[in-house]
Amino acid sequence: MNLKNHLRIQSNHFRANYKEPDVAKTLSDQILPWFPLKANNYIAVFIGTDRSTGDALGPLAGTYFEEMCPQNLHVYGTVHDPVHAVNLQESLCSIYKKYDKPYLIAIDACLGKSSSIGSIIAENKPLKPGLALNKQLPQVGNMNITGVVNISGFMEHTVLQNTRLSLVMDMAIEIAGILKQIDNQLTPSLLTHTVKKTI
Repeated sequence: MNLKNHLRIQSNHFRANYKEPDVAKTLSDQILPWFPLKANNYIAVFIGTDRSTGDALGPLAGTYFEEMCPQNLHVYGTVHDPVHAVNLQESLCSIYKKYDKPYLIAIDACLGKSSSIGSIIAENKPLKPGLALNKQLPQVGNMNITGVVNISGFMEHTVLQNTRLSLVMDMAIEIAGILKQIDNQLTPSLLTHTVKKTI
């Protein structure tokens, strides 16, 4: 769970409400330029647990995205095989051992202001998971996507447990859609890079 208190728009920080029209295309268009063409592998790490409604955003998004059969983004973290606080370090070690020079996208739920609930935030920097619950966890990813699922500042564990599942599911679907748009756009980029290498 990642805590966001101050949300502002800048070139490496974008956000949109999950209900906005074409939010998947809008955010994917902003995020795609952050992706390096020379990365050998693109990995989406969905962080969270299915034991907490609010913190299930990551695993749900991972499950939805995996069902979309991505071609270029590898999936870590689903409802059936979640990446959470207990196994996060082990999962990261496994990724870096298996893939050469991976580019990681971290996806997680976060808490924020009441007016920000429903916002999907993309940042061109690593994610610091666990801050909202005062957990010391390793940074994850080269960039991150988070969804504000509830209010921060008071009894975070209880707030997460009492987050509406309908909100979390709808946001997870949009986040999966964002990544699918990116996955589709990565294909021509990778083919172009491969052609240049072989000439």
